Amino acid sequence: MLLASDTGSQKFVDIDVTAYWWIGLLALLAVLLLVDLLVVHRESHEVKTREAAIESVVWISIGLAFGLVVWWGFGGGAAGEYYSGYLIEKSLSVDNVFVWALILAYFQVPPKYQHRVLFWGIFGALMLRAMFIFAGVALIERFDWVLYIFGAFLLFTAVKLVVSENDHVDPAKSKFLRLIHRVVPMHDELDGQRLFTRVNAKRMATPLFAVLLLIEMTDVLFAVDSVPAVLAVSHEQFVVFASNAFAILGLRALYFLLADMHARFSYLQEGLAIILAFVGIKMMINEWYHIPTWLSLLVIALVLVASVGFSLRVPSAIDTIEIPEELPPVDER
Repeated sequence: MLLASDTGSQKFVDIDVTAYWWIGLLALLAVLLLVDLLVVHRESHEVKTREAAIESVVWISIGLAFGLVVWWGFGGGAAGEYYSGYLIEKSLSVDNVFVWALILAYFQVPPKYQHRVLFWGIFGALMLRAMFIFAGVALIERFDWVLYIFGAFLLFTAVKLVVSENDHVDPAKSKFLRLIHRVVPMHDELDGQRLFTRVNAKRMATPLFAVLLLIEMTDVLFAVDSVPAVLAVSHEQFVVFASNAFAILGLRALYFLLADMHARFSYLQEGLAIILAFVGIKMMINEWYHIPTWLSLLVIALVLVASVGFSLRVPSAIDTIEIPEELPPVDER
């Protein structure tokens, strides 16, 4: 197997990935998904904070460990690109977690059914990301000027994150949701964790089906940002897909851990904007200067740690609200 490093040429790694590596990666992902669905979460139950924290540690450990496998198989340059892509995808996916919380709350999905619908959402996200990644790499290899479009788009997104209000789309106003109701007969009540049910001998979709489609739609929107961002640090399809896949697999556990903490991460949006701006500039200037992989990894990690650290140390707007110990007497006249 021919390996190449970016240390000498100051370019992205160029590796020869055989079919065995792809088969091994896909088999590993399939095993992890099956174990999660059929063993860990075989019975529907509410995922508590402690369980979510343990699962988050396990998923993150698996993702970091696969980076060592990449290092062993393809060298330090490929591993550096993998870890950079993993950090980018993981950090940008945090906003996706908060959107999930909004959707699940709007449809009043019971906590014990949330993991199952998120499982199928993650499964669909892997398929969509694969298509985005292969299409993106193919475009870059065929048309070099696409890099400038991707880079400019990431800069635009970074500016938009800073100047716009941090409000997510209201599911009640979603045109996509109205389209679902027009195309698919929808029942108003849940039937356990089923996506479809029968009402008066007529097959109808349950609200969980609408939730699943909305989750997939939001992932498409987030992939428009995250996939070009990861392509700024690697052009190898195997590396980009692996980093995306292992970052996405742990999102369900991260959701149950962080869903109610959106207000606490007050500086996360600014941190994500800096990361997007950095990778956008990196992509646009790559023809003249290739920012080393180790430096990209260091910048992304420092920005992510700083944004989370400031968020936890600086009181949020909710924390600064003073609640009086005693309420004033009510005038009963």
